[in-house]
Amino acid sequence: MKPKTNSVGTIELTFEIIEIVKERGEAGVAEIAKVLDQPKSTVHSHLSTLEQNEYLVAENGSYQLGLRFLDLGEITRKRKKIYREGKDEVEKLAENTGELASILVEEHGRGVFLCRPKGENAVQLDSYDGYRIHLHTTAAGKPILAHKSKAEIQRIIDYHGLPRRTENTIVDTDELFEHLTEVREQGIAFDDEERLRGLRCVGAPIRNGEDEVVGTVSLAGPTSRLQGDVFHEEYPDLVQQAANVIELGITHG
Repeated sequence: MKPKTNSVGTIELTFEIIEIVKERGEAGVAEIAKVLDQPKSTVHSHLSTLEQNEYLVAENGSYQLGLRFLDLGEITRKRKKIYREGKDEVEKLAENTGELASILVEEHGRGVFLCRPKGENAVQLDSYDGYRIHLHTTAAGKPILAHKSKAEIQRIIDYHGLPRRTENTIVDTDELFEHLTEVREQGIAFDDEERLRGLRCVGAPIRNGEDEVVGTVSLAGPTSRLQGDVFHEEYPDLVQQAANVIELGITHG
């Protein structure tokens, strides 16, 4: 993760426009120009270029993201060995538990879900494949933070902060470092309604052949089902077993 330095203004504006269209679903020239405080002519030029190159689609005066992003995203995902080796295992985990399973990796100090297969009882959440989260808010992200150096963790905190998602989110730096020490020692992470109220999650690290943590596997579900031995013993065992299988595939596959 690097700070934004020496960026090219026109390119950065293009990405800001893409982000606005993504967040709003669709947006027109005037709306985007107002948000960015840019001339309509400048915004229109960027939008037209993106449309001509098939990254945006124009419809009734508004612009939407084009399916070319889907092509790029799927190519990127399939190049990740952790995805290729782990996809079937987390799908099996979701099917066997009925809950929401996931593989998460870190990029630029944020967590990115590579896949989120749903079991038959899985809750509907705000997240999806490719969704980015703050690592400190969930059991899917904590093992990644826990195996970074203190300096690396601090850089992520300095850049992204420790935003509060619920009243249970850890937002104090000292408390987080203490908590991450426990995660590292136990080899398992718990999220007790720290990202979403009513949701619990269990996560375990996935290591490569050099013993580096390259991602996590996790299970998430409502507090009504993830409690007692299920939350503290059964599901932790299952995610650790899944992580072990994925690690073997990454190392020897």
